[in-house]
Amino acid sequence: MASVKAFVIAGTHSGCGKTSISLGLMAAMARRGMSVQPFKCGPDFIDPGHHALACAGKDGPVPSHNLDGWMLDRPSNIEIFNRYGSDCDVAVIEGVMGLFDGISGTLDDGSTAQMAKFLGLPVILVVDARSMARSAAALVSGYSRFDADLNIVGVIFNRVGGPSHAELLRDAMSLLPGVPVLGCLSRDESIAAESRHLGLVTPDRDGPDMDRYQRLGDWVEKGVSVDGLLAALPDVETTPPFTPVPQLPKVSVGLARDNAFCFYYEENLHLLREAGARLVEFSPLADTRLPDELDGLYLGGGYPELYAFELGQNNKLRREIKEFCESGRPVYAECGGFMYLMNDIVTGRGRYAMSGVFPIRAEMADRFRVLGYREIVTREATVLGPAGLSARGHEFHYSFIQEEGGLADLDAVYDVTGRKGPVEGPEGFRAGNVLGSYVHLHFASNPEIPEAFVKACLERAAGNT
Repeated sequence: MASVKAFVIAGTHSGCGKTSISLGLMAAMARRGMSVQPFKCGPDFIDPGHHALACAGKDGPVPSHNLDGWMLDRPSNIEIFNRYGSDCDVAVIEGVMGLFDGISGTLDDGSTAQMAKFLGLPVILVVDARSMARSAAALVSGYSRFDADLNIVGVIFNRVGGPSHAELLRDAMSLLPGVPVLGCLSRDESIAAESRHLGLVTPDRDGPDMDRYQRLGDWVEKGVSVDGLLAALPDVETTPPFTPVPQLPKVSVGLARDNAFCFYYEENLHLLREAGARLVEFSPLADTRLPDELDGLYLGGGYPELYAFELGQNNKLRREIKEFCESGRPVYAECGGFMYLMNDIVTGRGRYAMSGVFPIRAEMADRFRVLGYREIVTREATVLGPAGLSARGHEFHYSFIQEEGGLADLDAVYDVTGRKGPVEGPEGFRAGNVLGSYVHLHFASNPEIPEAFVKACLERAAGNT
């Protein structure tokens, strides 16, 4: 058993400032010399990248791990939290959307509230206090009483107009003595992060704005007593899960990772390593050839459309990846990685050649084409396992496959359901031992997936000897 400080940062709604406050708290605690372990509720990839940099210490960035009440069952979420939350001073879990928002209007499935109850953690509520005074207390009262099983230990008001506004808010909250005001944060547009699609811009650890995390820490500390906040939180008991003796890697899997391909669930990578994969990172943007002696490839999501020119200019690597796919070695590609295996990508700037494994074209739209949770069941055997395999994940993209071309000739092997039932249209495209899809699967929803992929790599390697 280990005793740590751990809490959930939740918001009344999306856009209330919970990500900025989460990052500021993480940075403020990390620069005190504390080991801070971040987590993110929901399927988002971008916030965890910012978490990793905000929590960075002497050993570098700290990977953030996704927790999700729909993609994963309760034991899996608890195991992930305990595995990484047991070996730190403080664990910070950033929520998703509003505190009670999930996949249903009547149930808490997939919500921040559900995750807080799964893990038995206290909740700090972030409230956008613009244009509110006494009404803010009424709002907090509703949130604090909505679910008796939830422990809201305090509130942080964001976008506070000044000292007099803060005083009004504190006076109003005196009517709710069970929910203390942990801080009042002023409006500061200079720390606002650039956004893209439905989230922040992906972090660049070598970019000019790396000091933003420290500025967020400064901003939080002006309005929140971080030491007082931690002292007010109960200690949380965690139990590190059993960790088997690490085995020597059985296969080498190339992992596309750079600014164009950066969307991976950390648990997917952990489970691949645990299954016997040595992950070898390479950059489709910068590298002109694949790493030596690879047995398989994993091409994750990201923003290939923003780097379509650079990807298209890297002719040597595109040709080598196509040859690798045609060699019969296992390849798994999702969303952006799937687009990279198509013939080309069309953006507002033009058409750019990709790897040509799938004879189809991705075209960017002005708004998102698909957004939502997905459950897949395979109709045929793939590199992820036998026919009938099921797994859960998430789908979000602005691109679409142009109808003309070879779409009708592709082997689509997924049956897909969403929150409202079956999702029409082909999905999960197979070409030999290559599997491409727009769906980001979370491997912890079916741990047989990484084992099957490593086995496929082993069998292909044995067939070539």
